[in-house]
Amino acid sequence: MSIRIAFVGLRHGHIFDLMAAVKQHPDLELAGVCEEDEAARNALKSREDLTITHGNYETMLRDVPCDVVAIGDYYTKRGSLVIRALEAGKHVLSDKPVCTSLKELDRIQTLAETKHRVITSQFDLRGSGALLTVRRLIQAGEIGDVVTVAFGGQHPLLPNSRPAWYFEPGHHGGTINDIAVHAMDLIPWMTGRNFSRVLAARAWNAKTPKFPHFQDCGQLLLELDNRGSVFGDVSYLAPDGCGFGISQYWRFTIHGTSGIIETSYGSKHVLIANHTDKEPRQIPCADNIRWPYLEDFLTQIREPGKPVELSTAAVLKASRLALRTQQAADENKTNVPV
Repeated sequence: MSIRIAFVGLRHGHIFDLMAAVKQHPDLELAGVCEEDEAARNALKSREDLTITHGNYETMLRDVPCDVVAIGDYYTKRGSLVIRALEAGKHVLSDKPVCTSLKELDRIQTLAETKHRVITSQFDLRGSGALLTVRRLIQAGEIGDVVTVAFGGQHPLLPNSRPAWYFEPGHHGGTINDIAVHAMDLIPWMTGRNFSRVLAARAWNAKTPKFPHFQDCGQLLLELDNRGSVFGDVSYLAPDGCGFGISQYWRFTIHGTSGIIETSYGSKHVLIANHTDKEPRQIPCADNIRWPYLEDFLTQIREPGKPVELSTAAVLKASRLALRTQQAADENKTNVPV
């Protein structure tokens, strides 16, 4: 029996990748598509691959039989859409971030637990062949116990093609929550270590004076549960002309007690060296996996209680850490337990 998915909010390009997955998956059925913003609906009329069935979310929830709601609206609207879907008894598949406040996340977690609903997020970086290879090598003990992680999540700003709501007050919700949530998910998955504290975080405007409220720069320093440390930079400082092709776009350098490992998203090799190596080795990367979050999501729906790598608990945990780190930056707080 097919799992029926209804979409709400088409305000970010990521949601169309998920829609492509639904159309291609033999066990999934596209049940309906809602976009509440009239201007957004009009802008999408020319897409031959898209049929918007509803202009009101409540009407779609009432009239369209569905098992899952997929969410891709602007960031600060997502939390309310997730909450409403859970209240209606639907599972949720959301683009990241799932929400933009800890209060919303508390409500989401309570609903997921009490109604036994599944939530996941489009954490597509788990499908990177380079990062899959890093995970395999670390878990095989190739660099010993992880002590430090330095990552760059540099993005191009691309103001002429990025959705306009990014730069509208009250719609974005913070660059750390937007971008660093990927790292909050990836680092425990790759290293086997969890986070213990937000040591420091900062988010600010440096290059877009036209939009002084928009945080085009973000940096963070977190502590791991073994007293190791994570430093990250998730700024929109990548040159626009290079797009997402520079190595600083999701670049990870990880030092352990016995060596170092480094790679970037899209790389064909992982660099690794331990104390016995005379020079670094290059390990070929595994193949990429498209839509890596999808099968774990479906497994949780079909077989409740069956262990999966990307569980509802893991998604909510990464989301909570990203929100706490964003809050630390916004409120100038340090040494925040997580």
